[in-house]
Amino acid sequence: MPLSPSAPRRHIHTRRIECRGYLREDGLWDVDAWIEDTKTYPFESELRGTVEAGGQVHDMVARLTLDDRLLIHAAEAESRATPYRICPAAAAGFSQLAGLRIRPGWMREVGKVYGGREACTHLFELIRPMATVAFQTIYPWREREAQLAGRPAAGRFAGPPVDSCYAYASDREVVAKLRADQALGCSTAASRK
Repeated sequence: MPLSPSAPRRHIHTRRIECRGYLREDGLWDVDAWIEDTKTYPFESELRGTVEAGGQVHDMVARLTLDDRLLIHAAEAESRATPYRICPAAAAGFSQLAGLRIRPGWMREVGKVYGGREACTHLFELIRPMATVAFQTIYPWREREAQLAGRPAAGRFAGPPVDSCYAYASDREVVAKLRADQALGCSTAASRK
């Protein structure tokens, strides 16, 4: 359903977020993310003086390096444009995500190691879509590889947890079909032995 028509309005602010997932030659995965904020009017920055309309309020990049189990092997970030001189220092703490595993409740874990007064709000905001992109990058690719090799997939429920969203609700047809497909894959694999 499309959005309703808006009232007359004036564009003031734009936030762009882009995330990309990569398979590395060493078998690990990188998820790179970028966040940019711009304004439609000039503003003053402590760090950069007057920033013209369309100039960046924020320009930040981050990378998570993960394995197939969504264990983070490395994490890094850089703040390339910020409104205050002190802001770029918060990117160093992003590396503390190494050793965490993306799973249910992981944002609480993230908040304990990189949150609040020691974190950059904008880099922190990138973490949730980066996790989603990790799922979307790793599990479908591994499933595709298994299908092309004639092996049963590792199991779709290693991906998004049941009851994590509308489609994955335990009583909906998506989960019922995935469970049936998984059971069929297991019985087909067993019959091949």
